[in-house]
Amino acid sequence: MTDMMLIGLYALAAAGVVGLAGAAVLRLLRRRSILVHVIAMLVITVLAVVAGVATVAQAMFLSGHDLWVVLVTVTAAASISLLLGAAFGRRLASAAVWAQAARERERRLEASRRELVAWVSHDLRTPLAGMRAMAEALEDGVIADRDTLAEYHRRIRVETDRMTRLVDDLFELSRINAGALRLVPTVVPLRDVVSDAIAGVAPLAARRNITLRARETGWPTVRAGERELARIVTNLLVNSVRYTPEHGFVDIEAGHERGSVWLSISDTCGGIPAEDIDRVFDVAFRGQRARTPPGGGGLGLAIVRGLVEAHGGNVEVCNTGHGCRFEVRLPVSA
Repeated sequence: MTDMMLIGLYALAAAGVVGLAGAAVLRLLRRRSILVHVIAMLVITVLAVVAGVATVAQAMFLSGHDLWVVLVTVTAAASISLLLGAAFGRRLASAAVWAQAARERERRLEASRRELVAWVSHDLRTPLAGMRAMAEALEDGVIADRDTLAEYHRRIRVETDRMTRLVDDLFELSRINAGALRLVPTVVPLRDVVSDAIAGVAPLAARRNITLRARETGWPTVRAGERELARIVTNLLVNSVRYTPEHGFVDIEAGHERGSVWLSISDTCGGIPAEDIDRVFDVAFRGQRARTPPGGGGLGLAIVRGLVEAHGGNVEVCNTGHGCRFEVRLPVSA
């Protein structure tokens, strides 16, 4: 029993020395990655075992041959442990990176939600206050002039339409974010979708003296949800028309390339500031005050990105010589 206690004390002392040195090394590595920490801990553990075995072997007066047999056996087992530990460390490091990215994404989403609530509150409060004032004036009979009455009715209808569009956008965005969007893919001629979108946006473009120009030929077909695809094209067109100064141009093109269908909408808005271009598709982002169009809820481009990604595609924006260019790419079998 006394011999066993001595052997244990020898092994504990040797391993303790290595452990203290290892703790100092880990302290120096505290700013390094998780993978480095895992490998360092495994190396320290293996060295502690080797030190304990070597010390006990010396205390037991083992022959050199027997000592080498023990050390080779420990080294072989340690090599397997290090390999497995390195693999586990890489997976753990990847999981940590993913968790950090998820936390950052959640933080951005929460900031976007707060900003969205602020924008929606403002966009609803202003027209509601005006409609309430006009309704009270009509109810009290203080307006007798027929032209003024007609103008009040027109403004109430306009503000109602504006709030309806905002509520529709919020509903669409909530379906996208909740994963409740259900696509019904069909083969859709892109030319027909673009023609309908141009017809719907034409009155807005005419009021601002903006020319809409679409390619005459070469329009591909794509398998996509027809309603969602129409929403994508219309939102992009409305966005370009709103931001393009009077007497500007908006060009629509499309094509087929490397197993995908692309659609581009270019305008002469003057370009997007470099600090804003990465936030264009964020919820409720509407850019600088001078570039904020009347009646915009800041949701149109966020809906575009959500619908495009639901089809397995992607949407990008870049500045061109006199404006910016939005490009949507959808897989042929979206």
